This record gives sequence, structure tokens and C-alpha cells, in this order.
Amino acid sequence: MVGQDIKSVLITGGAGYVGSALVPKLVQKGYNVKVYDLYIYGDVFSHIRNNPALIQIKGDIRDKKELVESTKNVDAIVHLACISNDPSYMLDPALGKSINYDAFFNLIEAARINDVKRFIYASTSSVYGIKKEKNVRETAICEPLTEYSKYKLDCENILLNSGKSDMDRVVLRPATVCGYAQRLRLDLVVNILIINALINKKIKIFGGKQLRPNINIKDMVRVYELLLLAPKNKINGEIFNAGYQNHSVEELAKIIKKVIGDPELIFDYIPTDDIRSYHINSDKIRKVLGFKPKYTIEDGVQSIVEAYRNGLITDGLNNPAYYNIKMMQQINLK
Repeated sequence: MVGQDIKSVLITGGAGYVGSALVPKLVQKGYNVKVYDLYIYGDVFSHIRNNPALIQIKGDIRDKKELVESTKNVDAIVHLACISNDPSYMLDPALGKSINYDAFFNLIEAARINDVKRFIYASTSSVYGIKKEKNVRETAICEPLTEYSKYKLDCENILLNSGKSDMDRVVLRPATVCGYAQRLRLDLVVNILIINALINKKIKIFGGKQLRPNINIKDMVRVYELLLLAPKNKINGEIFNAGYQNHSVEELAKIIKKVIGDPELIFDYIPTDDIRSYHINSDKIRKVLGFKPKYTIEDGVQSIVEAYRNGLITDGLNNPAYYNIKMMQQINLK
């Protein structure tokens, strides 16, 4: 149900992985939704294209004038747009910075000009870096290992410390998302293990001992719904982790093998330089906002397995539509 104060929402990057699941749900719940996206992965909203509550804007967040225009008559912004994940960012660091960091100032200014009531920023739990403690809470010192996560942290600080403002400001640090969505990503840890298992009958395990927090995409959508509904005094100026199950990469592979149920699946261990390892604690969002996950990693695995077996995934190992870095190599965003 639409909140008393938030009735219209602008979602930057709304045609991406999480957005493709979030937008239809918000429209269904009665929100007026504007999607602001370059649509480089195609039309993911064909099933709701004619719904009058949905406005689709093909726009670049580096275009300040277009952002200001698109933010008119908007109560809240959910900022998902970015060059997502480290490999895609490192293809062209200057491009990544222009989109992930420089353009953030445009969006903040557009929100200020148009008196937006609430700004929800999708950061990342990778801002924590490598942590030895069992449960990494929002108060932990952030030690980002890459430029991607460094600029995510910088944007958090810009948002939360941008001076006096009546706009509610909240930062979300999600775990890695898993499960099927209309714009599917198969370059995320659980999802890529699944597609390799289904096609190659082999699960490639890069490293294995690194801890990876995960959250089902259906619960990720529920988190954003909750942040749109929450009263100002509970979220303004706050940072929330959003995760559910914390497992090592090797444990994730074992979960996937069990769900698929193929005894012939084998594990292929591959050395990796990716040493990121963290185990996030999401008690705060439960205590403050009452959020309790409903969907498991197993549910996410099953959703992709079913989509694959129903023919909804085409050339899952090579199709650029499922891989950010492959798509970035094919297009020019200069």
C-alpha cells in the first residue's frame, strides 16, 4: 500500500536487475513510478508498458538538465543506477567515476531543486572490505578494496552529510542479490554458480573460503518497499545492512548442488585474487523497521533453475544481456 507521504517514485537504473523486480511491484502497490535508465539491456517492462502508473524515461544520469526535469513531481528517489560490480567498473575507471560518483551530485541537486521528500541510496556491503569479525554491523570501519566500493562509500557520505535539508536520506548496504528477475544477472556469485551447474554440469568455485552475504531478490524488493513506507524518524540519516544468509563460496556451491539434485555435478576449484570476505549482520533493519527475510538462497536457486528449464534463459554462459561486463564491452557510454 502506498504510504501517506510517498506516492510517486523515481528509480534511477530501474531497468536493471533489482529494478526489473522492484518496479512492477511498486506499480502493483499503487505507486506512480518513473524509471530513469539507459535501457542498454532492452525493454524489461513490456508486460506493464501500458500501465498509466509507469513512466519510462531513457536518460543518462550525467545529464543534469534531464535529471532535473525528470525529478519534477516526485516524492522519493531510489538511486540504483551505476556501473555495477568491480570488473565492469575497471573496464573504464574514468567512465565508472563519471557515472558512479560525479553524476551523484547532479541527482542530489535535482532532488533539492524539486523538493524531493526521500532519497534512498543503494550502496553495497563491499564497502566493509575484509573483516575478521563474525558479524559486520553498520558501525564497522569501512575499508573498501576497490574504486567501485570506494566511490559507493564516498556517495554515502555526500548524501548523509550534504548539509541541512528537509529530505529524508537513507543508505542501504545490500548483500549480493540472487534469484531470477526479468532483467537477469548471471555474473553474481550464486547466479553464476547456478548457470555453470546447469549448462556445464560443473560448478566453478573461485577460491572457496571467502564469505559472501546473500539476499534473495524478492526480499531485496521488500526492503525498498519498507524504506518507502517507513516514518522519517526511523530512517532519516541512517545506514542499514540488508542481507540474510552468510556462506562461503564453497558452501554456496553445495547448496546449489543439493537444490539441482544432480549427483553427477562436480566442483571445479579455481585459484582467485578476489579476497573480499565479509559476514554482514542485519539485526538493525530487523529491530528498527521489523524486516524479516522470507526467501532463501535455496528459493533463489530454484527460481533460476525453473526459468532455465522453461526456456526463459537463452545462451546463459555467453549472452551479454546477463553479464554487465560483456555488455559494457559492446556499447559506448562515452
